Amino acid sequence: MSECDSDCLSHHLVYCLILCDYSYTYGKPVPGLVSVQVCRKFSHSASHCYRKEGEAVCEEFTRQADAHGCVSDVVRTKIFHLRRRGYKMSIEVQGKITEDGTGIVVTGTGSCEITSIMSKVSFDLLDSHYRPGIPLFGRVKLVDGNDVPIANETIRISVNGDIYKGNYTTDEQGLSWFSIDTTTFTEASLEIRAEYKPELNCYVSDWITPSHEHAMRRISRFYSPSKSFLKIEPKLEMLSCGSSAEIQVHYIFTPKVIEQQRKIIIYYLVMAKGSIMLADTYDLTVDPGNAYGIFQLILPVEATIAPLAQMLVYTTSHSGEVIASTGEFQVESCLLNKVNLSFLPKEELPASNTSLKLHSSPRSLCALRAVDRSVLLRKPENELSPSSVYNLLPLKELRGYSFKGYYLEEEDVNPCVSLDNILLNGFTYVPISPDGEGDAYEILKLIGLKVFTSNKIHKPEVCQHYTAHMMERSYSGSISASQLLDDSDYAMLKGMDAGSPMETIRKYFPETWIWDIFSVNSEGNAEWKASAFCMSPDTGFGLSPTVSLRAFQPFFVELTLPYSVVRGEAFTLKATVFNYLTACIRVRKT
Repeated sequence: MSECDSDCLSHHLVYCLILCDYSYTYGKPVPGLVSVQVCRKFSHSASHCYRKEGEAVCEEFTRQADAHGCVSDVVRTKIFHLRRRGYKMSIEVQGKITEDGTGIVVTGTGSCEITSIMSKVSFDLLDSHYRPGIPLFGRVKLVDGNDVPIANETIRISVNGDIYKGNYTTDEQGLSWFSIDTTTFTEASLEIRAEYKPELNCYVSDWITPSHEHAMRRISRFYSPSKSFLKIEPKLEMLSCGSSAEIQVHYIFTPKVIEQQRKIIIYYLVMAKGSIMLADTYDLTVDPGNAYGIFQLILPVEATIAPLAQMLVYTTSHSGEVIASTGEFQVESCLLNKVNLSFLPKEELPASNTSLKLHSSPRSLCALRAVDRSVLLRKPENELSPSSVYNLLPLKELRGYSFKGYYLEEEDVNPCVSLDNILLNGFTYVPISPDGEGDAYEILKLIGLKVFTSNKIHKPEVCQHYTAHMMERSYSGSISASQLLDDSDYAMLKGMDAGSPMETIRKYFPETWIWDIFSVNSEGNAEWKASAFCMSPDTGFGLSPTVSLRAFQPFFVELTLPYSVVRGEAFTLKATVFNYLTACIRVRKT
């Protein structure tokens, strides 16, 4: 196993750290002599006259494995000409160990990529629209060319060039949250730009130019005829099950909305797995005139809203305007049925007795699996976890109005607004409706929520003078319910109408659970991994963490036999003694 420094082009004098680790299947180190070769190959091999020298630039070293079965060395990468073209963009490592006593040779390989990208800035999160007067929230991420986070560095964020500039420092994960005051912003759209270091404006054909990638996003203004807004503030962390999350909601209500009211009713609901899990109201006390500030909603975090909770807050004005906002919160993948599994003790001698303790909700039916550790090492992605269980859900959240390839967008039945051109100082000003502005309809569509209302959820459009054929809608004909079904659904529906049950034929057979009792013989060492899942009529599905039982013999002898011998032939029988005891013992040879 080898590992190289990933930031190879960021310094004039750089080093490559080579790590080679050799161990037996039961985790103990292999004693022996290790030879390592580190190479960077040419893009095109030179003439065969130069042999290996025409294929790659290499560095070699030999070391005795330490007490942990490891060998490490630092190689100066200057010999690999990291900044020059004509080489492959990777450093390859090959190591081999010759086991002491037996002479058995085992090889291993590794590599590290060379990249010209020194850093990359991206918007990890950013509001899709901005609401004048309410902070604009976002998060940027800074990583190097190998996507390793860069911590404690400054990122410069600017809006439309110079109307806003700010510096933000990254944390240990290379992330930095920011909020921008938009009180003075009036533009129809904003260009948000994040930079770490400026690009180098130089290019030489034989040299690799380091680059620092920046991020740029353009967002539009949110439409409100009264200039009143609601905005759910994003949460920085994942919500933990069993807790109560405090959700901050920013608001601005103008006199046009408040009128003589002293109290505004805020409606909110929470959706998860495509269903409404919570619906409630909040009474917001306001004073006549302009009202702005923050109020707080308490969200109980339970398994019913995992793994993603979608919240909608809204209110309506007397004029029929719908003022709304939506937010999404990552929720811990928790399960109501708490299953625990433990071996007592956690390490035993082979062929000895051990006990396995299982705890779950009452009346649970549990399935137990125990396999050798190598089974999980070969396919770790097949290991069950709360996240993988939630990923099996057919529906985790609703988005948009599409279904099985059909676009079920609602038609805006509101008439367009007819406005006259304005002639001022000899110039004609034509009214336009900026593209991309968000409205309440887009908020509802974002979480796949259909509503039946006479309130104003669509942004009005300015009438344009088009010819008749350009005004025709692209929608033609009608969609029947049967058209929304795929072939298998339609066949099932047809069979149900005929009164005959449908026969389902299984064609997919994934790897099944192992239902068996495993025995460990008295001569081998092994580590067993066990887990269990349970089903309860009260608390549902539960999954235990994977626990280990190590069957280990601290003193044993391993014979190295030749491949074949002839009858009467004398041969050398090598016996390797493995002693991991901490105290001396008496040994007898027979």
